[in-house]
Amino acid sequence: MEALVRLLDLEPLELNIYRGENRDVGTGRVFGGQVLAQALVAARRTVEEDRPAHSIHGYFILAGKLDRPIVYFVDRLRDGGSFSTRRVTAIQEGKAIFNLSASFHPRQEGLEHCVEAPDAPPPESLERELDRIRAEAHRIPPALRNVLTQERPIDFRTVDPPDLVDPTPSPPRRMTWFRVLEE
Repeated sequence: MEALVRLLDLEPLELNIYRGENRDVGTGRVFGGQVLAQALVAARRTVEEDRPAHSIHGYFILAGKLDRPIVYFVDRLRDGGSFSTRRVTAIQEGKAIFNLSASFHPRQEGLEHCVEAPDAPPPESLERELDRIRAEAHRIPPALRNVLTQERPIDFRTVDPPDLVDPTPSPPRRMTWFRVLEE
């Protein structure tokens, strides 16, 4: 968990400009989830504490390079009575690699609605994803093996997990339990 927190601790360069470092996850390029998370952190640092993000949209433009830091430029589009809106552009070598639009709003009571959660077995009855990956490590390409078999700060348990290396398409739906592991 400590490594993840460090990865998300951006260096402020000046007002509305931040720099993030990269972590190699074995793909030869920056993991998109890292870029999105760092962009959201950059935006969040420019908003009042009582306004969490309530909507984000991200657009991946180019693959990020592992050997170059990413610079995040935050545009403060609007700070109103209830909402703050930010646009973040992630830059490497002078080129945009990612854009994020985010809206922030204080928590408040309101209408609540949601789709009912599907029936799923309890997480304790499912195999840890990390254990499943380690058992099948011999089938994973060497470039990904070391990264995928490392301990993680989050425990994932998937109902009917897909085969790790079988390219056969599966339905675009997955049920996964996840939780942050205690340290």
